[in-house]
Amino acid sequence: MSDGSTLRMKATATSDAVHGHVRWAPGRSLWIGGMTLSALAFAPFHVTLGSVLLFLITSGITLCAGHSVGLHRLLIHRSFVAPRWLERLLVYLGTLVGMAGPLGMVRLHDMRDWAQRQPDCHPLHAHRAPMLKDAWWQMHCRLDLDQPPRFVPEPYLRDDRFLRWLEASWMAQQLPWALLFWSIGGLPWLVWGVPVRVAAGVTGHWLVGHITHRTGPQDWVIDGAGVQGHDLPAAALITFGEAWHGNHHAFPESARLGILPGQHDPGWWLLLALRRIGWVSALNEPAHLPPRSGLRRVGDVGSSTGKVAQA
Repeated sequence: MSDGSTLRMKATATSDAVHGHVRWAPGRSLWIGGMTLSALAFAPFHVTLGSVLLFLITSGITLCAGHSVGLHRLLIHRSFVAPRWLERLLVYLGTLVGMAGPLGMVRLHDMRDWAQRQPDCHPLHAHRAPMLKDAWWQMHCRLDLDQPPRFVPEPYLRDDRFLRWLEASWMAQQLPWALLFWSIGGLPWLVWGVPVRVAAGVTGHWLVGHITHRTGPQDWVIDGAGVQGHDLPAAALITFGEAWHGNHHAFPESARLGILPGQHDPGWWLLLALRRIGWVSALNEPAHLPPRSGLRRVGDVGSSTGKVAQA
């Protein structure tokens, strides 16, 4: 296949997004499996108003400010500018979601992004497997491609001691919060503040990805890409804008995911608030990005990147 390199994934003429082997990832599997089983076993018997409120508040902060804004829009896509202290805080909050360390998240995202941009890719990267099989693959396994591209992170990722520390300790980062929640609210706060939150966040992330890579409304198409993005409007608010996945496929470097009228994007609202107080700047929107080859509005005959960038 052709080179098809991306910013961090350096491919050659022999790089292949299709052929590989799915293997069980014991550390990852035991982590999410343990969190999920703990949530199912203890949460129904330890429900209090305070514990549920704790789950909702901590989930909102870590998923919105941490995962969506800090890890996804900033660390991975550099779609806005933030001072180092704020970037590290947002990335730390994203790590608390419990999916992986920050460098692992970048690598997983960029490998999937590279594969989906190719004319075809392995069913794991395309979410083509049936739902239960895809859940097992995505949350408990890893894909080892036979001929993968080479991951080349920028120096700000590779050499940052704080990111390396988070990467080495991302599971252990739950422990101080577990102790704090236990000391304040006992077992209900511990259960709902850590295993329920982690299990819900990781499982919800997989479910939205499974749906938005298979079906749903679509405003944009990228000609030549083997996997297209779809939207899941019903989940726009609870995913803090991440459910506008068709928009994200079309404009991955945009800090704004809900780019059309009526598309609610709480992550973008947070960024606007942070910009108002002077904590972030240079927020990318589609109009600020260079034209993308092959991008067109659904229903248009030819490429319309220049026009849709003004949407």
